[in-house]
Amino acid sequence: MQEFDRKIIMEDGSCYPGYGFGADEDRVCEIVFNTSMVGYQEIVSDLSYTDQMVVMTYPLIGNYGITDDDFESKNPGLGALVVHDYNDMPSNFRYTKTLAELLEENNIPGITGVDTRKLTRSIRDYGSRRAVLTGIDTPVEEGIRRIQETPVPHDAVARASCKKRWYARTSNHRFNVVAVDCGIKLNIIRDLNKIGCNVTVVPYDISAEEIEFMKPDGVFLSNGPGDPQDVTTCIRLVQALRGRVPIFGICLGHQIISLAYGAATYKLKFGHRGGNHPVKRLATGKIEITSQNHSYAVDADSVKDTALEITHMNLLDNTVEGVECAEDKVFSVQYHPESAPGPEDSFYLFNKFTEIMKEAKDHA
Repeated sequence: MQEFDRKIIMEDGSCYPGYGFGADEDRVCEIVFNTSMVGYQEIVSDLSYTDQMVVMTYPLIGNYGITDDDFESKNPGLGALVVHDYNDMPSNFRYTKTLAELLEENNIPGITGVDTRKLTRSIRDYGSRRAVLTGIDTPVEEGIRRIQETPVPHDAVARASCKKRWYARTSNHRFNVVAVDCGIKLNIIRDLNKIGCNVTVVPYDISAEEIEFMKPDGVFLSNGPGDPQDVTTCIRLVQALRGRVPIFGICLGHQIISLAYGAATYKLKFGHRGGNHPVKRLATGKIEITSQNHSYAVDADSVKDTALEITHMNLLDNTVEGVECAEDKVFSVQYHPESAPGPEDSFYLFNKFTEIMKEAKDHA
């Protein structure tokens, strides 16, 4: 039997041995788990996972390879990937490279052969915490020291965001949308194109004056990594633009909108990552099956003292999943209506955005 050559050391001293693949790098990250059965390529390339070590609970990973059309970003920022059984011989007529090759190209370390059930239970029971992926011979004390000496990053959005504006146009467009990039998923842009929007993607630190100069029909605030309270630039941006242009936010964008209106956010014990989260749409009572990826949530009690109304609630833990200020034409959701792959119950939110933009144009 092949001997283990890599291991994960948790900050509490517990260890999880395995075999390395991808980049041969040591990495200190926050460790989290994702319950998706498919979509490892989208997870690896989703910039919301910047600086995170993701444990896949589904055991077999890599079996359909990597395809050129399914990326969520061009430059993945994932910290590390942890799987139980990595398959390096994909069976898929669309695949162009293996998962290991993708990780190596982007300097992302991976580890396979790990007892991911035990590791996931540990994260579920004791919460997300930091860990180091390192060589099998690294002493536990050395691993804990590295974790303690590695500062917690607060600039994840700055690193995930684009550095200059770029465009995604569609034929016969009806609306012009400015998308504020905090780590935007490409499928969001595809869906905005699909509903007739030309999209101008701009850096997270753009000013309200620059956006107003572009005269957009609407502003989209994207998903992204890290603590929403770190992104003060975007919070001030929403405060400057609300009531002047329709705004739609997803995930981190939802948290930023809530903070801009005076609500509070807090960190969840182990976050929501994966599909099949039931969310209730309060206006209709309908239950949507959603895909999610976030560590932070909006405090429900704090929303009561703002101009926002809660529109959606998570049925698993009663966290806030959507808010709206109809008067300002601002709304947001915590989950991902553009999820790919994933459920499509919530695509109506993109159509709602176009309806709000049309109404604003008609009354301009």
